[in-house]
Amino acid sequence: MKETVMKAIKERRTVRNFEDKPIPEDLLQYVLEAVQWTPSWANTQCWEVVLIKDPGVKAGVQEAFPKSNPAFKSITAAPVVIALCARLNESGYYKNEVTTKFGDWFMYDLGLATQNLVLAAHAAGLGTVITGLYDHEIAAKAIKLPENHELVAVIPMGFPSKIPSAPKRKDVAEFTKENTF
Repeated sequence: MKETVMKAIKERRTVRNFEDKPIPEDLLQYVLEAVQWTPSWANTQCWEVVLIKDPGVKAGVQEAFPKSNPAFKSITAAPVVIALCARLNESGYYKNEVTTKFGDWFMYDLGLATQNLVLAAHAAGLGTVITGLYDHEIAAKAIKLPENHELVAVIPMGFPSKIPSAPKRKDVAEFTKENTF
């Protein structure tokens, strides 16, 4: 079992090139189930997922991306684009009061959800690219994001037409300290 998890972690890549092929509903549900089971602050599950399949909505989201973004073309080329959003003022709160040093904990929770999502997508034979370099207001408007929500990541997803090689990683000893910094 542990080899399966580590294999998925090591083999998952950022994929920006997709086949012109729809994603079957059972694979979409598999990926969404991975989000469902993501741990979160006090089990708030503060995420909302928008599955973007409509070409017009994808084009509206793409307008938020600079053409210099390597994922620019992926927005309209991918069969599904996932807008991962957060409900604000829930995660990291207790009795409507923020309880963490970092305030609203939604970025942490959605980071975990993103990791689950991309690993499940990889396990299902799908590729993903996690994007963050875009005008969040334009993209939020394109998906009609309501108030008290934040668009955290836009993730094009589909069957990879090209899988890049692994980037160089630091050795564990380069980032590990024992007992104190």
